[in-house]
Amino acid sequence: MSQTLEQAMYSVSQLFLLPTLLLISLLFLYAFWVLGEFATLAFRRRLGAGRPLLAAHRAAAPRGLSEDELDLRAHKLMEGPRIASRVTPLLGLVATMIPMGPALKGLSDGNLAQVSSHLAVAFSAVILALIAAAITFWVANVRRRWLAEEMLEIARGHAQGAAAPQAEAANEAIPAPRVQAGAA
Repeated sequence: MSQTLEQAMYSVSQLFLLPTLLLISLLFLYAFWVLGEFATLAFRRRLGAGRPLLAAHRAAAPRGLSEDELDLRAHKLMEGPRIASRVTPLLGLVATMIPMGPALKGLSDGNLAQVSSHLAVAFSAVILALIAAAITFWVANVRRRWLAEEMLEIARGHAQGAAAPQAEAANEAIPAPRVQAGAA
């Protein structure tokens, strides 16, 4: 019974190697797509554009977007890179562990070519996964800061916009100090 269960688990785990390698390949390409988007956005930000939350807030004039709506938009913008930066290393670990079984079996059989072949797949997959995770992690963190800056800019704009009429009304209510002639 135990040997049957072990063999079944081994067989099922081997079925996941190809899908895992495919997902790592797609996430590796996605990481470079995200990096290209990031470079374009950075260039646009230097030109004074490339601020998606601010643009959406202004487009929703006259009232603008609420803080919750802005937060939701920011989360949507960050969702892809954030998930990729966390899932890709896990897939890299899976893609490393799956070929280890056949590699160890080949080692016990004295088949070094089989060991070499399986270890090459394992280490190549984890290297690509870690590169993709590093790229998406870096991009996600910088973009998170950019979005936080935009939200702060919007909040300050609202605070200044709301505070300005109140300050003017307060200034009108306080009488100006009288200056007496001859006072030094």
